[in-house]
Amino acid sequence: MTDTALGTIPVAASDTLESPTRRALRRLFKRKGAVVGLVVIATFILLALFAPLIMPYDPIATSWSLVRKPPSALHWFGTDELGRDIFVRVVYGARASLMAGAISVAIALGIGVPLGLLSGYRGGFIDALISRITDAMLACPFLILAIALAAFLGPSLGNAMIAIGVSRMPIFVRLTRGQVMSVKVEDYVEAARAMGNPRWRIALFHILPNIMPALLVQATLSIAAAIIAEAALSFLGLGQQPPSPSWGSMLNAAQRFLTNAPWMAIWPGLAIFLVVLSFNLVGDGLRDALDPRER
Repeated sequence: MTDTALGTIPVAASDTLESPTRRALRRLFKRKGAVVGLVVIATFILLALFAPLIMPYDPIATSWSLVRKPPSALHWFGTDELGRDIFVRVVYGARASLMAGAISVAIALGIGVPLGLLSGYRGGFIDALISRITDAMLACPFLILAIALAAFLGPSLGNAMIAIGVSRMPIFVRLTRGQVMSVKVEDYVEAARAMGNPRWRIALFHILPNIMPALLVQATLSIAAAIIAEAALSFLGLGQQPPSPSWGSMLNAAQRFLTNAPWMAIWPGLAIFLVVLSFNLVGDGLRDALDPRER
């Protein structure tokens, strides 16, 4: 046996013994865009979590002597129309945006996945009913539906998260239904059914784990959409209420001073751009890493 042949045995064995999770992570970290996105997201999360400990100013404290000051050594991003430090407000605003993205997508998953699982697995009248309701909700643009629900519930960050979650829910219903209909005819599901497993056990322990990669990718991409939606709702006065900082409300205040103080709009806009781009990069990386056709 040649050295080349001997050298390939451990590699083949290690590839065979490697767990799916470790293999997916290895593929993910090979993608530079996904790694950059993870670093940016982690930076914003850490800044948001430890903001009270590391930020030198109060995000809602006003100072009439510092109104609309340009960026300087004391105020890196400048100050706004009330003399508040923009860098501090951008960091604290990350709390509202990231929390809105995560919680609203969790609401969408919590409602959409069970409905999609039930619709795709049971079929019949239940499938038709859930599908028609989903089609009706998808007929309305996501952001328009979120604005309508937020206006109905009332202006607050909590209501905005509920509105975004409910508006995003049909995407997960349809995705889950399609994945379930594809997986439920596989041989291992038929074998589980032949062994006498009840329907709920087949759905939860044989079908759901095998559709999780697609749901994880969609959830990552949906967080980016939810952050944009939260910023839009806050811009319209339906999300985080002043004086609490939010990227959307900061943009709303900055629109009156674009000529005299452009930094008021640049930094919150750049923060939205970076976070949304990062979640999209991570979502694309996860899609490639979890693709079973990838070697």
